[in-house]
Amino acid sequence: MPNIAYPAPAGALPGYLATPTSEGPWPGVVVVQDVRGMTADLRRISDRLAGEGYLALAPDLYGRGFKPRCMIATIRAHFADTGDAYDDLAAARDYLASDPRCTGRIGLMGFCMGAGFVLQLSPRGLFDVAAAHYGLAPKNIDALARSCPVVASYGARDRIVKQGSAGALESSLAKGAVDRDIKEYPDVGHSFMNKSGIPAPFTIIERLAGFAYSDPEAEDAWRRTFAFFEKYLIQTPPSELSGCDGADDARAN
Repeated sequence: MPNIAYPAPAGALPGYLATPTSEGPWPGVVVVQDVRGMTADLRRISDRLAGEGYLALAPDLYGRGFKPRCMIATIRAHFADTGDAYDDLAAARDYLASDPRCTGRIGLMGFCMGAGFVLQLSPRGLFDVAAAHYGLAPKNIDALARSCPVVASYGARDRIVKQGSAGALESSLAKGAVDRDIKEYPDVGHSFMNKSGIPAPFTIIERLAGFAYSDPEAEDAWRRTFAFFEKYLIQTPPSELSGCDGADDARAN
């Protein structure tokens, strides 16, 4: 069953585990929700990763206790760079690593708020590669010089993420010679990879707010993401990886 609960320091947390149909073992990916929480879109994204041969776990960060309280705590953690959400995501990584169907190589992927968590976690030595799509820069952006490899996507018309974020991320990663693929798409805004599922008559509101899904840019971002995931989760032997020593150390411990 795709709906699971996994152990975490603050207590068991629900999650959605998408399993490939191909023969394993498979690399793992922790998928971090946007501010909307556990949605059909998050499951769709997880299923797409599974379709490409990744064991994908999407934690329900609002799933432990009273939802409004969990939502507030998670959003605060996103901006504070500390809180249970970080332990929950690290525990999701450990859960995948302990699954005998997983190869032990694990990536991290997030959108919007989830991408902010991704950028804050990527220097902590837990993951082999990170995909951050339209995420806010961490408070300590200089820490990204120690990040695992990063693929990231932004929209030039984004009204949520500060203009220049793509360039700032590029510069921070370049300081540490971190392998990266950072791209800003000129004709889209925020959440261009996410499908809200709202009825068609209301999609005009999304477009006016700059939140509309856009297939050409979304598919290009997926292509770039899968290329990085294949390089660091499937093709490259651990001894030859660049910028992933911390993840190897975390596995050894």
